[in-house]
Amino acid sequence: MCFSATASFVAGASLSTAGIITVRKVKKGVLLPFAAIPLLFGIQQTIEGLNWLSDGNVFLHDAATYAYVMFSHVLWPIYVPVAVRMIEPGRQRKKFLNWFILLGVSISIYILYYVFTGPVTSTLGARGIWYEIPFPNFVVVPLAYVFATCGSCFFSRHKFVRVFGMALFASLIIAYWFYQEAFTSVWCFFAAILSFIVIAHVHADAVESAKVKMRGIVQEVTENIRAMK
Repeated sequence: MCFSATASFVAGASLSTAGIITVRKVKKGVLLPFAAIPLLFGIQQTIEGLNWLSDGNVFLHDAATYAYVMFSHVLWPIYVPVAVRMIEPGRQRKKFLNWFILLGVSISIYILYYVFTGPVTSTLGARGIWYEIPFPNFVVVPLAYVFATCGSCFFSRHKFVRVFGMALFASLIIAYWFYQEAFTSVWCFFAAILSFIVIAHVHADAVESAKVKMRGIVQEVTENIRAMK
């Protein structure tokens, strides 16, 4: 598989366009953060496209590196469990997902500290971009990251959200096995493409809402007819 500026820009443009259309179709406020995931991935992939083109431009390279890391390492551990929690019904499930949010916040703050203290670097390679943040404990932190992002999706009551989580985890294994040196770049690229599953969930939710509305209308009409008899 060829990872390049072209691949990043095509993914970024496609996801951004689809993401904007999806967000504009959302009728429920609680669904908006989850529906915005493809759009955010589109922005992230566009940033990486700029990084691919930054060879020889130190300012662009550093700016793209730090901007990308703020998405990949800091935003997602918090954003994903929060977005999942917002679309879940039932107080008990929401309370349970609070633990994933707490874990995500802890991981993001931990990584953010090392982002600020730096140096954060990225190296352009033939198989992707190698991002490096000098934080210690390379076992616990990645495991907690995966648990906060993928794990929160596993416990959703929504089918497409669970599928999204499982697909993310499967792509993680593939990215680590075949592209270990550029793992962050490759996994985020896979995750970006897989975020089209989010669009499928938004569409399914709209269809289900329409069905519920139609059943309500039919029931109301039926009751009115009975009342007229």
